[in-house]
Amino acid sequence: MKLGILTAPFPDTPLAAVADWAASAGFETLEIACWPRSSGPSRRYAGTSHIDVAGLSAAEGRDIVAMLGGKGLSISALGYYPNPLHPDAAHRSTVIEHLRQVIAAAGRMGVGVVNTFCGGDAAQAVDANWQEALKVWPDIIAHARDNGVRLAFENCPMIFSPDEWPGGHNIAYAPQVWRRILEAWDGAVGMNFDPSHLVWQMIDQARFIREFGPHMLHVHAKDLMIDRDGLYERGILSAGMGWQIPRMPGLGEVDWRTIFSGLYRTGYDGPVVIEHEDRRFEGSDEALKRGFLLARDVLRPLVK
Repeated sequence: MKLGILTAPFPDTPLAAVADWAASAGFETLEIACWPRSSGPSRRYAGTSHIDVAGLSAAEGRDIVAMLGGKGLSISALGYYPNPLHPDAAHRSTVIEHLRQVIAAAGRMGVGVVNTFCGGDAAQAVDANWQEALKVWPDIIAHARDNGVRLAFENCPMIFSPDEWPGGHNIAYAPQVWRRILEAWDGAVGMNFDPSHLVWQMIDQARFIREFGPHMLHVHAKDLMIDRDGLYERGILSAGMGWQIPRMPGLGEVDWRTIFSGLYRTGYDGPVVIEHEDRRFEGSDEALKRGFLLARDVLRPLVK
């Protein structure tokens, strides 16, 4: 395994500078955030563009890989997490086109995995969303195959705000949908596993890894704390809003020994990338880095 970080929390820091710090801190791999190069508002922890994939040549891609390799770092994946099943056709078309550019860039760079979301229309039931996924995804998957890239869907429901309620913006969050995904596209699509999303859904962590571990291409290390007062006030029908609190690994309710025991037993030997979404370690680069270092020290004994 290799321990690394997702570069998204450093939107104003050039990739080379992020890499310098990551290498100096003992990290071994980077998931590189690849949102479009644009201005304007974006959702929290999204919008960072450390590689301008729209204009990336093969030579430039090789230069990035060589630059990181010179610092002792590999690339675990390129990351872009939009909603390819968005109900607005124009929005859907725009994000799918950029996702295709990310996939092509990964192919030119020799990066074998692109992390993303399956997507979802929050106003539709899972079954209706799945029928839409069967229409949308085959062409994208074929494009990924043509570029020598596998797609890794994250198991995040994407329900953090009222506009994402009640169904969330990503249906690939629970076993019933994952079985469908793997039946339809196994080999071309795998999982970017984030155990924090199992906690508030009350999904058995060890059982989930036993079933889906062989299909995990990438792992996000993020923790989650349940705010019991928030849960008391809102109830479970709020679907986590107001009481699922992202934390750095070691500060929440993920059982990391259970997670790593399961990963090792299932044969996972890929990257473990810390995803920073903890508001307690925000506000400055110093605070962000402190959060990453705390997570590093929690996980390092388990990542071998």
